[in-house]
Amino acid sequence: MKENEKTRGFSTRLIHHRGSVCPHTGAVSPPIYPSSTFKQQGVNEHQGFEYSRGRNPTRQVLEDYIADLEGGERGFAFGSGMAAISSCFLLLSAGDHVLLTRGLYGGTYRVLSRIFDRFRIQFSMVDTTQVAAVEEAIRQDTRVLYLETPSNPLMEISDIRALSEMAHSRGLMVMVDNTFMSPFLQRPIQQGADIVIHSASKFLGGHSDLIAGLVVTRGEDLGRSLGMVQSSVGAILPPYDSWLLVRSMKTLEVRVSRAQESASRIAVWLTGRPEIEYVYYPGLPGHPGYDVHLRQADGAGAILSFRLSDRVSAPSFLRGLNIWSLAVSLGAVESIVTQPAHMTHASYPVSLRREVGVTDQVIRLSVGLESPDDLIADLEQALDQNKE
Repeated sequence: MKENEKTRGFSTRLIHHRGSVCPHTGAVSPPIYPSSTFKQQGVNEHQGFEYSRGRNPTRQVLEDYIADLEGGERGFAFGSGMAAISSCFLLLSAGDHVLLTRGLYGGTYRVLSRIFDRFRIQFSMVDTTQVAAVEEAIRQDTRVLYLETPSNPLMEISDIRALSEMAHSRGLMVMVDNTFMSPFLQRPIQQGADIVIHSASKFLGGHSDLIAGLVVTRGEDLGRSLGMVQSSVGAILPPYDSWLLVRSMKTLEVRVSRAQESASRIAVWLTGRPEIEYVYYPGLPGHPGYDVHLRQADGAGAILSFRLSDRVSAPSFLRGLNIWSLAVSLGAVESIVTQPAHMTHASYPVSLRREVGVTDQVIRLSVGLESPDDLIADLEQALDQNKE
């Protein structure tokens, strides 16, 4: 990327990124290359592309795009967010240990506890909101500190810069799942992280019409290592999906900005309802980690959670909603409601869910682009139906 392009504003870089214009035709939508293989002039004499499991021109546009937005060296597009996360863990070796943000996404817990444990990769959860607690939990075999901030679903905030400095001083690699924020609101590599991960099915895709995962690495050496993993296991995003994600990302800022405005209104409204015991949203001044979050992010985002009082039936409340879609995803144009204990975190043992605070009464909201007045009215009538 040219030096003057690096200084452009985020809005401009979303539209005018490397590969946004086809160099052969001038098309402002990059072409889709469904080819599996590429003709060579001689053995190993080619134009950078041999076989699409290794590199594909359409996927390359996407990978360069996300690397620029996150401020990293290399980008990688995978077939799903879990493929992205799993490929990052494939950088580890048998006997290595991972420290995780407590209560993080259930899929991450599941792949470590049910798949990677077979290969003697160990893990433990820690309160990553406390730097001292993380440092104390580091073992001789710890190789990675894996963060979610805000965490899913309780929106706990971890100080990326402070934790990265401490982790690096102890020889650890820092990975950050940035799905909830997107690079529009938070760029962990600029805060010191080594790897940033996205379930691109969420805010980056934004329309509930694709499954994808993205990873960005700091430094060429780490990029080469992850590139070898991606090519070797073949966990790649197909060309059409890559094109669709590139198209969707162009509207990331306007979508997230609008959804965030609505989420802030809804969070404030929920704090005034007697049926709600607690609202988890980093945009509320009383939220733990509020100052840290605003220091490392450019907004509170469009995800929030709340805890219903025991006198409200969570299943009845969910059935009473009309506009909100009961689903397991987030970050879409339609507003989505989730009961994490039985959906995103169902792979947790009951005792662990209880320990980290993901109870049956916790509800997660992903605010979309509908009228915030309509979204609030729908929540209100569902709560009113549950009055004793």
